[in-house]
Amino acid sequence: MESFELILASAVRLSVPLAFAALGEWIAERAGTLNISVEAMMLGGAFTAVAGASFTGSADLGLLFGVAAGLLIAFVHACFSHRLTVNTYVVGLTLNVLVLGLTSFLLIRTDSRQVDKLEVPLLSDLPLVGPGLFDQRWPAYLLVALVPLAWWLVHRSRWGLEARAAGENPQSADVTGIDVNRRRRQALMICGMLAGLGGAYLAVAEVGLFNQNMTAGRGYMVIAAVIFGGWTLRGTLAGCLVFGAADAMRLALPALGYELTPQLLIASPYLLALIAMTFFAKSQRGPAALGTPFVRGIT
Repeated sequence: MESFELILASAVRLSVPLAFAALGEWIAERAGTLNISVEAMMLGGAFTAVAGASFTGSADLGLLFGVAAGLLIAFVHACFSHRLTVNTYVVGLTLNVLVLGLTSFLLIRTDSRQVDKLEVPLLSDLPLVGPGLFDQRWPAYLLVALVPLAWWLVHRSRWGLEARAAGENPQSADVTGIDVNRRRRQALMICGMLAGLGGAYLAVAEVGLFNQNMTAGRGYMVIAAVIFGGWTLRGTLAGCLVFGAADAMRLALPALGYELTPQLLIASPYLLALIAMTFFAKSQRGPAALGTPFVRGIT
């Protein structure tokens, strides 16, 4: 029982930053942008959150700095990809390398700062699932509002209808008067804010410090989670939980006394993400124009 509680609590804790970023990536991909730079957004958000928390003395304000950093990176990506029509994959990979280099160069040592925990009365006392689900750092509970809000935005709002049209058939959307690239830029900026929040959560909620390359490929796991979920919101969140659980097993099994190859444990979340992308990318249908640049008049 104690082992299950430990692994569940770790899985939920490690899934939260993935879930924040995956919400944004799901919105961006439904609008037609395969956002490779989500790794840069998370890493930049983590670094800026710690720097902001150190500057202001408040870990809570550090979260806002992280969101702003993610938005800035998304703005740069959007300008290059959807204004200058530079290949979006090249832009994304370049930003990933650039942010990794900048954060490593500007690495600062600060005091540990973490946002407060919020224990939900009564629910946190439930057997097995209570501590893991209802005794988390307070930003984790933002997902309770953000998940239905993201679903409503994409599936029930006029903006969401236009964004989905931009991802499915941009030429037809353009004929009806929709500014395809503007919708894609807007979706990318939403992704930037949420991915920045995910990175900030990792830094000032889970760790309390910034370490070099602390996201360690989690941005790519987010992309895999969206594909794993078949470009549905519930599937995407399930993918985040699966990858978070794999990461939790990596940390929990040695603590529980199980002797396994350390290299295999470290590689397991990424191996699982690779397997998921290999199988689910072929079996599921994504937006028809995903990753396809839009130029008016060219089909």
